[in-house]
Amino acid sequence: MAENIIETFDLCKVYKLKERGKEIKALDNVNITIERGENFGLLGPNGAGKTTLISILTTLKTPSSGYAIIDGHNILEDPRKAKSKVSLMLESDMLYYRITAYDNLKFFCKIYNITNYKQKIEEYAKMFGLGKWLYEYVENFSSGMKMKLALCRTLLLERDILFLDEPTLGLDVKSISFIVDILKKQDKTIFLTSHDMNVVEKLCDRVAFINHGKILEVLKTSEIENLLQTNIDVYIETMKAQRNQLVSDLQSHDFINAIELNEMGLVVNLKSRKNYSELISVLQNYEIIKIRERTQSLEDLFLKLV
Repeated sequence: MAENIIETFDLCKVYKLKERGKEIKALDNVNITIERGENFGLLGPNGAGKTTLISILTTLKTPSSGYAIIDGHNILEDPRKAKSKVSLMLESDMLYYRITAYDNLKFFCKIYNITNYKQKIEEYAKMFGLGKWLYEYVENFSSGMKMKLALCRTLLLERDILFLDEPTLGLDVKSISFIVDILKKQDKTIFLTSHDMNVVEKLCDRVAFINHGKILEVLKTSEIENLLQTNIDVYIETMKAQRNQLVSDLQSHDFINAIELNEMGLVVNLKSRKNYSELISVLQNYEIIKIRERTQSLEDLFLKLV
């Protein structure tokens, strides 16, 4: 039986505003479990509660009600032991720009009593391609290099649980791919928040969708893939003279959810990707100029859940 390394129990966080009687519920009875060694993604828009949840689980903030267990330790009853199990990356905000990359890493190693830190700094810097930049000031780094340094600093603590808040925000495709590959190789439990659907899809075993502080759904990657195979939009461009007849023909088939007309042709929503052969059987009787599918993403799935 798999062991849960993170568990939350009716976690709530309420922020009271200066205006009398007004408050914002950032988290609303959040209940999740994460297994040891699992890569878990938390997906949601700005203000959904992602950073608040991470801040509570890493003991930076206390919940208004409810509690969480981190590797056997209650965050309210024993926050120091809970904190000793985790390493946190908040974008690249946890770096000092007016000192060198090496001094940044050395400073954190000293704070957390990391032994043999000189060797470890060199190893991680090499892993992230930062070796020749170690003695340069961080203020001269690109956004991608700062993010790599922040992640390097996070991994240096060698904790069992990594909390990564938007670790690829603002990065180019190449840097994102590099960071995802590094994270895949870590023998850790990873709790990741992101706006980037691609990162979540490639890295995570399960994904929780959050909005307005509430967990809408928690799905395995395999379940997400199955859901993305349904409700497929297909764009069809055909001869204008045949368009109305084609629409009438398609409407008689139960494998189609909806048909939308536009200037160039029509958009057909299939119930499943498996219905392609049936669609093609209908289309072969018409002069089709162009046909293409709109690729669905996690963002599409999120919009269906909210």
